[in-house]
Amino acid sequence: MSKFINYIMKIQGIFFFILMTVFWATAQKPLKSDELFADQAPLNIKLSYSNKEVNSKTNDSTFIDTTLEFLQNEKWTAMEVQLRARGNFRRAECYFPPIKMKIKKDQRQGTLFDGNKSLKLVLPCKLESENNDNILQEFIAYKIYEKISPFHFKTRRVDIDFNEQKGKKIKNFQLKGFLIEDDKQVAKRHEGKVFERFVHPMGMQHLTSVQNAFFQFLLGNTDFSVAYQHNGKLLFVNKEIIPLPYDFDMTGWVDPSYATVNTTLGINSVQERVYRGFKRDQKYFDEVRAQFIDKKEELIQMVSSFESEFSNPKEFDNMIDFMKDFYEILEDDADFEKTIVAKARTK
Repeated sequence: MSKFINYIMKIQGIFFFILMTVFWATAQKPLKSDELFADQAPLNIKLSYSNKEVNSKTNDSTFIDTTLEFLQNEKWTAMEVQLRARGNFRRAECYFPPIKMKIKKDQRQGTLFDGNKSLKLVLPCKLESENNDNILQEFIAYKIYEKISPFHFKTRRVDIDFNEQKGKKIKNFQLKGFLIEDDKQVAKRHEGKVFERFVHPMGMQHLTSVQNAFFQFLLGNTDFSVAYQHNGKLLFVNKEIIPLPYDFDMTGWVDPSYATVNTTLGINSVQERVYRGFKRDQKYFDEVRAQFIDKKEELIQMVSSFESEFSNPKEFDNMIDFMKDFYEILEDDADFEKTIVAKARTK
């Protein structure tokens, strides 16, 4: 009898999740900025600037001016943009720091970038053979979360012809990267606002919080804090606080050469998973578990669709094996209870 009751409760939970997903999906507001992300084919762009100069502008309000060219309908279009380096760790450790880009209205209006006042450009970190594969792995992580939560960043891959200015010399690089929309656009799409004050995780919306925690566990990510908005933002939508994750390079999913390990969590590698979500009613764990299992084949097929684009087949193999390890935990009742539910934080 208890198995039957559990089955009914599980069906009710899934039905509730479907209703909430439909509600959130219909509540999304189309934006002018969406055009940039509608086509998921990599966008060809050209950039030229000095890494040294962009890194030296350490003030968040100080940008350098340069020109961005992009290819659309077999025609190159140029516009003036402003750039600054972002991210304290990557700025210090990476040859190519990630970029915050601002585009003035008179430059972006009427172009593919219309509506996007601000964007992030994620670039490879090191001058290493797997640098472009690492970018692809992180991009795929964003695509996974798109299928998990309606509250996510839109992204678009770019193939970058980058001329690095080094004094009187120019060094050319062919790089993979991707663009991330501004958090204000995500909030606007859901008719909400970006929320910048401290909120205890237990004060956040339960279902999306558990979705985020499971997703971070899938990636093997411990380099985030929803409370302090480290590698994540918060949205205020329908009087609820919603977590919005980003920056997934320091994870077991990507496993870059420069990854640092939080040994205080009892792990020695970023590929050792630790559940960092908070304790909530069991129904939320069951709902999100059912969601991930229901989407297993869809997610694996999506991830596998990028296989041919990896320069090093081992990078893809390690990533897909890491994903399968996650599902082995999720699909085993004892492992799920021991590794996720019992490890949920209380403080």
